[in-house]
Amino acid sequence: MERISWDEYFMSMAELASKRSTCLRRQVGAVIVKEHQVLSTGYNGAPKGLPNCCDINSCLRRELGIPSGERQELCRAVHAENNAITQCAVNGVSCKGGTLYVTASPCTMCTKQIINAGITRIVAKRIYPDEMSKQLLKDSGILFEVYEDNTGKM
Repeated sequence: MERISWDEYFMSMAELASKRSTCLRRQVGAVIVKEHQVLSTGYNGAPKGLPNCCDINSCLRRELGIPSGERQELCRAVHAENNAITQCAVNGVSCKGGTLYVTASPCTMCTKQIINAGITRIVAKRIYPDEMSKQLLKDSGILFEVYEDNTGKM
């Protein structure tokens, strides 16, 4: 019997979390893990209690023609990474020293929070076009890896 790798296992969970996303533009899922234990999950969607983009059928960034990787502050959604880190905080769980599995690499705003949360490794399935985020990750020393599964599928 051949077992899947830890990276494949946790990335599968991030992909599953992305299926809960309420974003009209990009569905992202995240999982924070420490010592092979899941600490929290997250997906992108409006803050608790507020209507989601899919509910109001509106995306301001899309309507304004804003390209990916720019003007994230105009996004109605809380990003998946931010939601996963927030869940750790709400539940009193430290994610310091943890690994973040995410279906798209983090934007600048999420990268800043990841750095401050003490996450030491990121495994991303796809690259999000954000040059400042890439530079912040490089400067922070966080280990960043692009996920490639054993089947050759991306």
